[in-house]
Amino acid sequence: MSRQIFVNLPVKDLPRTMAFFRALKFDFNMQWTDETAACMVIGENIHAMLITEKRFADFTPKAICNAHQQTEVLVCISCESKVALQQMVSEAVAQGGRTVREPKDHGFMYEHAFEDLDGHIWEVVYFPPQQAE
Repeated sequence: MSRQIFVNLPVKDLPRTMAFFRALKFDFNMQWTDETAACMVIGENIHAMLITEKRFADFTPKAICNAHQQTEVLVCISCESKVALQQMVSEAVAQGGRTVREPKDHGFMYEHAFEDLDGHIWEVVYFPPQQAE
């Protein structure tokens, strides 16, 4: 059996957050989506559960982090090309997100990052094919 990963992130406005990520070309598994949570499909076995803050509080005795002020997690995803990476970050900004820093080209890897509507940081990377080996 292969494992799956579900990254759980609290969000303030679920419909707005879903629209943000749909604009970035992500789909949702509607079987695991309702008015309190949405299952965003990142890959075959990788998902982000976007959960309203009220519902998220049911899963933890700790205070929910304000990701606009503190870093709770860095989610890193890869893109199939440098152009796709740049398009994703540009679309994130167009949808109300913001860049976290300038893009960096390390030769073996190109990276950039954006902050979503709730302040979660998404690292976006591209590995040139010759470097992936």
